Amino acid sequence: MTGVDRALLADFLRRRREALRPADVGLVAGPRRRTSGLRREEVAALVGMSADYWTRLEQQRGPQPSAQMLTAIARALRLTLDERDHLFRLAGHSAPLRVRRSEHVAPALQRVFDRLADTPALVLPDLGDTLLQNRLATALLGDATRYTGLARSAFYRWFTDPGARSRYPGRDHAHQSRLQAAGLRAALSAGGTDPRAAEIVRRLLAGSAEFAAVWEQHEVARRFDDAKTLVHPELGEIDVDCQALFTENQAQVLLVLTAAPGSGSAEKLALLSVIGEQAFSS
Repeated sequence: MTGVDRALLADFLRRRREALRPADVGLVAGPRRRTSGLRREEVAALVGMSADYWTRLEQQRGPQPSAQMLTAIARALRLTLDERDHLFRLAGHSAPLRVRRSEHVAPALQRVFDRLADTPALVLPDLGDTLLQNRLATALLGDATRYTGLARSAFYRWFTDPGARSRYPGRDHAHQSRLQAAGLRAALSAGGTDPRAAEIVRRLLAGSAEFAAVWEQHEVARRFDDAKTLVHPELGEIDVDCQALFTENQAQVLLVLTAAPGSGSAEKLALLSVIGEQAFSS
């Protein structure tokens, strides 16, 4: 870690903010907008920081941002990998290693995700960590971005956390176990020198007899069911179609869940869009 180049960092942040348009991040411009790009408070909200913090960064008087904060800034500003690396260096950090498995959401995938406000959508890398999920996906599936360590991986949670299975009917658990193991094997094969997939496999083989049994089948596939049944704790079973949009290098996927128009499941998703994560009993 080196010192912050506050002048260049401030200029870079301001210019990248001004280069974005509201439509780039899913916002409506409105007829009275005077700012050419995004307002400071709009970018701050996208990052998850206060508007005052962002203002101080642009005025060359803010604290040195952490690597975690820089990752959030790069995502909010829709930076390319080259721009992200430049941002890290300006802020006095080493640029993250460019590995196939990355926390940095592909800008093209991010743009599509930003436009999906009326149906559940989430972005995953090949190890099943939830990088992004919109409000409807959180209401339907719970907040999967809150996990840490190996539990960030949906593969790991499926075999270690009973709660991970509560979103699927019991009749589908065996099928899902095979899908999870097959997806994990595909990630292990594609991960190169990244040790995390191997560590997940090692821990699951030591702690889950079910995983050991399906792992022995040597199924390899990174795929998602075209149609599946999910279980909401209040609304019950919801039948959805699952569309998967992969990046060119297959490193990340955008999952979009929809229900057949006019169906009972579509009515349940519409209800979720109104109430979000509110408790039905409240």
